[in-house]
Amino acid sequence: MAEYQFNPVEARDRLVEKIREFMHGVGVSRVALGVSGGKDSTVASALCARALGKENVYGVLMPDGVQKDIADSMSVCRATGINYRIVNINEMHNALLKAVEAGSNGEIDDYPVPFSEESNVNVGPRLRMTTLRYVAQALGAFVCGTGNLSEATVGYCTKDGDTSCDFNPLGALTSVEVVQVGLTMPELPRELVQKTPDDGLSGVPDEVKLGLTYRQIHDFLRLGTCGDAAVDEKIAKREKANMHKRRMPPILNWAE
Repeated sequence: MAEYQFNPVEARDRLVEKIREFMHGVGVSRVALGVSGGKDSTVASALCARALGKENVYGVLMPDGVQKDIADSMSVCRATGINYRIVNINEMHNALLKAVEAGSNGEIDDYPVPFSEESNVNVGPRLRMTTLRYVAQALGAFVCGTGNLSEATVGYCTKDGDTSCDFNPLGALTSVEVVQVGLTMPELPRELVQKTPDDGLSGVPDEVKLGLTYRQIHDFLRLGTCGDAAVDEKIAKREKANMHKRRMPPILNWAE
């Protein structure tokens, strides 16, 4: 297996520096980010607070109805000292479903849009990003993304939802590495840094829904194999199939 070395303290300090450099370069002093109470948004919140000062970081908590672990989201904001606001997206979500159901195809409504559970699940991340963009623009802030490399590799993210941001400090870290970085920050509650990941939408842990463990994805990315050829192939296929989520839309140039 290939040699792999990772120093979480070095990664943490370099990311703090990178955030500061990036924001200075674009001339923006504030950031806004969605805070779910999971490890990724927890670590991203702390990195931004260290880089820019807690007064320049604005967390937006966006439950869709009742969020059973909303207290975890508030704990992150209190631990890092950042500002926060709770915006419940449930009414927006329901209004969208009703509008689609009541919609017309024009003069001849012979092509009804069927209800899709998968589409419905992805409404949440897209409405959250719309909400986050609204708050960020109103504050003159940039949106900080919180997705990690492991999720992006297997497509465990929503296009035009959590993949949309102005910068992402976690995008080159695997899920395993995000935890390692988080454990170097004493201001963060350990139980949140090491919290079992779930999407907050389906009620199912990430690894169960994926049929993969984050350790397997980490080893595939950093060591070249997770030790199981069949699992390696599964990860590689998912990476290829979901690459469109990581790229800008192609421009089909008629002149070329």
